[in-house]
Amino acid sequence: MLKQYLLTALRSFRRNKVSALINVAGLVIGICASVVIFLIVRYDFGFDKFEPGVDRLYRVVTDMRMNGESYPNGGVPGVLPDAIRTDLTGVETVTTFYEHDATVLPAKAARPFKGQTDIVFADAHYFPMFGYRWLAGDPHQDLKAPGQVILTESRARVYFPGLTPEQVLGKTIVYDDTVHTAVTGVVADLTQNTDLHYKEFISYPTLTGQLKNIWSHEWNSVYGTQRCFVRLSPGMTKVQVDKGLARIRARYADDTSSVYSLQPMNDLHFNATYYPLGARTANKAALFGLLAAGLFLLLLACINYINLTTAQAGQRAKEIGIRKTMGSTRWQLVRRFLGETLVLTLLATVIGAALTPTLLKIFADFTPEGIVFHPFAAPGVLAFLAALTVVVSLMAGFYPAWVLAGLKPIAVLKNQMGATKSRKAWLRKTLTVFQFVIAQVFVLGTLLVSKQVYYALHKDLGYRKDAIVFVNLPWNVYAAADHRNHTLLNKVNTLPGVEYASLGGMPPASDNYNAMGITYKEGPQEIKIQPEFREGDTNYIRVYGLRLLAGQNLPSSDTPREYLINQTLARTLGFRDPHQALGHHVLDGEDHSHLIVGVVSDFYQTSLRSPIKPLMIHGGDNNSYTLHLSLQKGADWTKTIAGIKAAYKTLYPDDDFDYTFFDKSIAAMYTTEQNTARLLAWATGLSIVISCLGLLGLVLFTTRQRTKEIGVRKVLGASVARIVALLSSDFLKLVALAFVIAVPLSYWGIHVWLDNFADRTTISWWVFAAGGGIILLMALFTLSFQTIRAAKANPVKSLRSE
Repeated sequence: MLKQYLLTALRSFRRNKVSALINVAGLVIGICASVVIFLIVRYDFGFDKFEPGVDRLYRVVTDMRMNGESYPNGGVPGVLPDAIRTDLTGVETVTTFYEHDATVLPAKAARPFKGQTDIVFADAHYFPMFGYRWLAGDPHQDLKAPGQVILTESRARVYFPGLTPEQVLGKTIVYDDTVHTAVTGVVADLTQNTDLHYKEFISYPTLTGQLKNIWSHEWNSVYGTQRCFVRLSPGMTKVQVDKGLARIRARYADDTSSVYSLQPMNDLHFNATYYPLGARTANKAALFGLLAAGLFLLLLACINYINLTTAQAGQRAKEIGIRKTMGSTRWQLVRRFLGETLVLTLLATVIGAALTPTLLKIFADFTPEGIVFHPFAAPGVLAFLAALTVVVSLMAGFYPAWVLAGLKPIAVLKNQMGATKSRKAWLRKTLTVFQFVIAQVFVLGTLLVSKQVYYALHKDLGYRKDAIVFVNLPWNVYAAADHRNHTLLNKVNTLPGVEYASLGGMPPASDNYNAMGITYKEGPQEIKIQPEFREGDTNYIRVYGLRLLAGQNLPSSDTPREYLINQTLARTLGFRDPHQALGHHVLDGEDHSHLIVGVVSDFYQTSLRSPIKPLMIHGGDNNSYTLHLSLQKGADWTKTIAGIKAAYKTLYPDDDFDYTFFDKSIAAMYTTEQNTARLLAWATGLSIVISCLGLLGLVLFTTRQRTKEIGVRKVLGASVARIVALLSSDFLKLVALAFVIAVPLSYWGIHVWLDNFADRTTISWWVFAAGGGIILLMALFTLSFQTIRAAKANPVKSLRSE
């Protein structure tokens, strides 16, 4: 029986080669895109599912509140974890760790490992909380004393190649030429998808022993890299613990503008509001959008199959009539036609699976590194392919099979199928409109998302972006003041091609977040807030072209006590006019008084997704670790940067020189939006291709059906243009109707998406006109292939055709 179905299917494909190729091409595109989307979604939704008791695991985060706005931070004060242990009931385990990058020198290594990442200072509760497997060492004695370090198996192989985990125990590792540790344990790497990407775990007492002044008793300072996780006791709820955290804040902190709360472990990978642990976060809305895009592409391919199969029903009518007169039942015919669809879909699935690795390479820039396609090594992928084949076969094949099998044998043999053809024509028109609605929505979405990205990259953000580079200098968290950075600054200032040079902290706009608690007192009034801050010397605002609205620039001083503030902070402190803020003092967290000497114009501290926040700029100290340079326009920047590198290497011969152009760092903030635009562009292209393939198939069928009509019209004097217009008009009406339906859908969708931005572009009318024009041109281009050819055909041959 199966062999008979296969042979019948192959004969049918051979008789209808063009429609079979169109159907296979559409299904290949839809299936290939669906497999890639399945791999992405499966990867992201698989994060941190393996942790023991994951439903009770939470990260403690901080929301700093002022003037009705919340400023989220994924870190906590260093003193909070101990307070949770002693003062909060309902918490089973608490762990804290501090993220750090370092230069690492293992024992007897020929050279240090510079800029090593994935290092944390972790307390003794870290490993009991998370699901690591021990390969060597005593889990009960880990990370309790200063000078201990635990390595993952992969990092142990890097530092001590050829040694077993047991042989690594006791080996010495020195961090940043200052901290000496001994390896007390080796754990297996986490092979499952996780945001816990750390490879080296230094005992937390090592950190507190080195930095007692910072990590002692400060409640009003929040460190973004200071993490705290808790496991709740069975039966406890997030709401109960959040209330307990509020009581801790009220008891110990004199500033109650901050709120501590719990973030579920299964939310870490999808929530970019707080500092993420991993290199990337996924967006659930975007993932569901990908799923919708994959489903739409499959629907488009299925619609092509339905349209072409039902349109060609007349060509198989006599076969159906004969089979039914010979005793075939309707369900037998349905199974036969579904078998044909299954064969065609299986062929498309095989081709799509073969093309998937190539498509993954094309999308490599914005797909997670962990995504690979091994259908036979991953049962889930193979099961998805099998399910996809069956579902697509049913979606595409059931209705045509039901229609074909339902034809009346007497009507078929007498050519009395007019009513049936009419009903199928209306269905084909409806499905064609649906196809072009999807394609039109994709086109308009691509144009509007690209417009927002362009707007963000070209808007005046309040600072200069072009011809600026910044260099991160070596920085040792344990060392005393390093005056080499000032020496480098003086050398760089003498180089040709350097306009201004400044020593400070991070640039005006950054994905990082630094905040400081300050207090402003004016008579009985007292305002406590935690504005963001930037560090920079006198040239900082000159390098970045920040506009001074009132007062003066920061003076040159080794002990800076002056602040510049932005307009938003001035308004927050109650000053309507920037000049009114000058001469007033604010207190920092240690009650040191600072003078407001100037007010700068507002600028965006991060992407346009976030509003402008209160900010202050204060003078950098001897540990300022970033060199900011504005380059002279017209100068040879290659030589200038080479000179900077030479000066750098004379002072830091053992460190790598690395620099970043500021405009590129700004563009990197919109990577998500740029990737969204690229994915939409791909989805748009694929949907247009599938829709146009279906349109081409229908045009081929229509012109074939109207061959004699075209010949008669030509004999009676109709021009080629007239015939082309006649053949194209019905299809173009469908495209126009699709445009009318797609416009409000696109407007609503992009309006929702733009709500994620504090500053956004306008939804211009010309975008809709351009989107409609693109679809119209593509439809005309597709139609012209066959309509012009049919209109130019010799009418004598047309009238002779049967």
